[in-house]
Amino acid sequence: MNYCHYCVLPNTRPNLVIDESGRCNACQSSNQKVSQINWQERQSHFQQLVDTIKQKAQEWDCVIPVSGGKDSTWQVIKALEYGLKPLCVTWRTPARNAIGQKNLDNLIQLGVDHIDFTINPDVEKKFTLAAFQKKGSLAIPMHMALFGLPLQVASKFKIPLVLWGENSGMEYGGVNQSTLGGKMTRDWLLSYGVTQGTLANYWVSDQLTLKDLSPYIWPTDQELDSSGVTPAFLGWFFHWDPVETFRVAQEHGFESLSGTPKTGYYKFADVDDEFIIGLHHWLKWYKFGFTRLWDNLSLEIRNNRMTRDEAIQVISDVGDEYPQEAIDKFCQWVGITESSFRAMAEKFRNKDVWTFQNGRWRIKNFLIPNWIWT
Repeated sequence: MNYCHYCVLPNTRPNLVIDESGRCNACQSSNQKVSQINWQERQSHFQQLVDTIKQKAQEWDCVIPVSGGKDSTWQVIKALEYGLKPLCVTWRTPARNAIGQKNLDNLIQLGVDHIDFTINPDVEKKFTLAAFQKKGSLAIPMHMALFGLPLQVASKFKIPLVLWGENSGMEYGGVNQSTLGGKMTRDWLLSYGVTQGTLANYWVSDQLTLKDLSPYIWPTDQELDSSGVTPAFLGWFFHWDPVETFRVAQEHGFESLSGTPKTGYYKFADVDDEFIIGLHHWLKWYKFGFTRLWDNLSLEIRNNRMTRDEAIQVISDVGDEYPQEAIDKFCQWVGITESSFRAMAEKFRNKDVWTFQNGRWRIKNFLIPNWIWT
């Protein structure tokens, strides 16, 4: 297990590659954003795209996938600034909390039409538990739905543009150059859609029919093309920085947490969900040897708001991140015990990353030598 010499991410992170100089591809991409990209030119390209879209004179100019978080609030504000009429689409998490609802209400009040899509709770529970048991990820249904529903809506209503936020391949590491541009494609979804390369039909079972799973189906590139739909990343046209999107969103009524972060480093990110997102990020610890905190701190390093030594100190200070509250709520939702949850998670502990010594699991060559293993 090797770590980037500039940020704190290990080479076990999917799609992250560290070159001979010791720098990962996410850090290289971040440097290119500062030194090689002409952002004024990119913004003029967005204006050209907007002009083309508005000539189509559809009932809605674009679909924006929204949760009510700081990024989706920023996406809506940017679309409205350019005179677009959005139809916002939300996959309603079964774990939505009060601040998530409040921020979503605030986003709608910015002046948009909105669909709050709730999937059959019985289907969602069965699918989420199956994804956890089979792939060690309870966020596969979430990612399938939050990508699939906006694309389905755009395709069915022939809305010409879908505006996503950042391209995660650019921000967190990507190896397929054809997926690191401004357009979302099926290849991008399979590489960075966080479904471990699976599609909805993979999950058909005795308990789940393909009809049950219809909200999770992604239209093909050909289907989107024939409907005249272009899925695009705003982060291709505008420099994406989570602190900046938070600043803009906050100026327009978005609220962050007042206490500690739910997961990771930021009080303003991943705030709207009580257990799915937090557990998704925590399971990286078993599978890859890092957590959401490491992702967030690496962004802070790349944006020159923190040194690598300071980030390592934060990780050391935070220590064990076992998400007891999120585990309790998830187990209650799907109807399993905590011991069953732990047994399922244990199946996905990566033995290439972890070793069992002196009665405890430890990560080989861990970034912090004096880490206290619990």
